Amino acid sequence: EVHLVESGGGLVQPGGSLRLSCAASGFTFSTATMRWVRQAPGKGLEWVSSLSSGGYPVYSDSVKGRFTIYRDNAVNTLYLQLNSLKIEDTAMYYCQYLATRGQGTQVTVSS
Repeated sequence: EVHLVESGGGLVQPGGSLRLSCAASGFTFSTATMRWVRQAPGKGLEWVSSLSSGGYPVYSDSVKGRFTIYRDNAVNTLYLQLNSLKIEDTAMYYCQYLATRGQGTQVTVSS
């Protein structure tokens, strides 16, 4: 069974940074394309970034240059480094494998 557990969210001021983690189990993580998606209050799910098994990252235009996705296959963990955070980055962040998402971790950017 696919199991994803996100952590690392919190409250941060504009311009601040956070690192999100996603611990994965129940599938072969090293060969999986992984994604980060987010959902802001009152809005739909938004794709943020993807990382293939070969290590090629892709980002949405809204986060490109500010967020970095990476993985550690030795510990089956996906990461998302969030820098230069903006108020509009406030959302619940989920990691996703195929159709499965974790419970999410809340990121709130506020002064």
